[in-house]
Amino acid sequence: MKITVIGGGSTYTPELVNGFIVGAETLGLDELWLMDIDAERLDIVGGFARRMVAAAGDPFTLHLTTDRDAALEGASYVEAQIRVGGMAARREDELLGRRWGLVGQETTGVGGFAKALRTIPVLLSIARDMQRLCPDAWLINFSNPSGLVAEALQRYAPETRSVGLCNGPIGMQMRIAQELGVEAARVKIEYLGLNHLAWLTGVTVDGRDVWPQVFEAFCEWLKASDDADFPLYLIESLRAIPSGYLRYYYRTQAVVQHQAAHPTRAEEVIRIEGELLTRYADPALTTLPDELMLRGGAYYSTVAGQLIRSLHTGDGAVHILNTRHGGAVPGWPADWVCELPCRVDDRGIHPLPARPLPLLCDGLVHAVKTYELLAARAAATGDRAAALQALVAHPLGPGAECAPALFEDLLAVNERHLPQFTS
Repeated sequence: MKITVIGGGSTYTPELVNGFIVGAETLGLDELWLMDIDAERLDIVGGFARRMVAAAGDPFTLHLTTDRDAALEGASYVEAQIRVGGMAARREDELLGRRWGLVGQETTGVGGFAKALRTIPVLLSIARDMQRLCPDAWLINFSNPSGLVAEALQRYAPETRSVGLCNGPIGMQMRIAQELGVEAARVKIEYLGLNHLAWLTGVTVDGRDVWPQVFEAFCEWLKASDDADFPLYLIESLRAIPSGYLRYYYRTQAVVQHQAAHPTRAEEVIRIEGELLTRYADPALTTLPDELMLRGGAYYSTVAGQLIRSLHTGDGAVHILNTRHGGAVPGWPADWVCELPCRVDDRGIHPLPARPLPLLCDGLVHAVKTYELLAARAAATGDRAAALQALVAHPLGPGAECAPALFEDLLAVNERHLPQFTS
């Protein structure tokens, strides 16, 4: 088996490599290819990965390349973790929101919109290249905004098998398991929404309902917090636990005020990545450094490895994925990509039937999905009208009066990365 990682120079890559080392025998992994357009960074990250693989007894052959065709040819699985424009572009995404008095964040609001416009065309080109070089492979995307990218891939490149992954759901599962004092594999969560816009509405351990206990503990945590992410009255009325990114919707003013007094997250990550790359360059380093946890993305390798194992072995395990639900969610169009539990085997991905969300949550999903559909069209086709409508549709957007000027601001900052609008 050949697995390819596009964006192999990411500081996340060593964690992913570690996961493949652990699972190499189960997967029958022969070759792991790390591809990146930044040769210098790939040399540092890939050099560390080589030492990790060698220290583990060389369970597979590791290849480093800047040639995308060579990396894709004959691959069984392609994992994408790209950041078009690098961390400098992320910083601009955050500053875009701040300039307009809006939430400045890389995966939602106007910052997430800018990132999607840069990212989707590249992922679509990868999907097209896969049809030529590895037509039977799965494209597993981690690149943010993961759900919106999955929507675009399944709508505009349906011939390539693709799915979106996020570490958010498994993070919730792991925390609940820790709080209950049980193994994570025994915990099943009822979870539904869009990527970074989803709610937990049920939990079982070995089939036993523990939701009342989990929900009560969450409410107690909110009560004890001096600056809770969510209003307690709202959570109690919804009887649902929101994913962390919903604080941008439920506490918008507090977020905007906080960001005005603090540096961007991008600036913090640039510092952390600099320190990580220095550590990775140490020729004596062969294990994951503790500093990697500061980067975020916990359980990243776990979700990727578990998904590939299920697709390869057909074990029928349940994973929370971003894919078309195909009628699993009553009242939602079947071709919507959403984030929900799916049973996975060697025949593919099978969304499991889901209970409808509370009306307030459902309404927010509809609003953001409208934005996603318009944003995907704009990114894939260069449709300016769709881009402007997407900005108007997003609940965290600038509104109809400011959308045209904000879009011109976005284009000016991202001109070289958005040829679909500027050519």
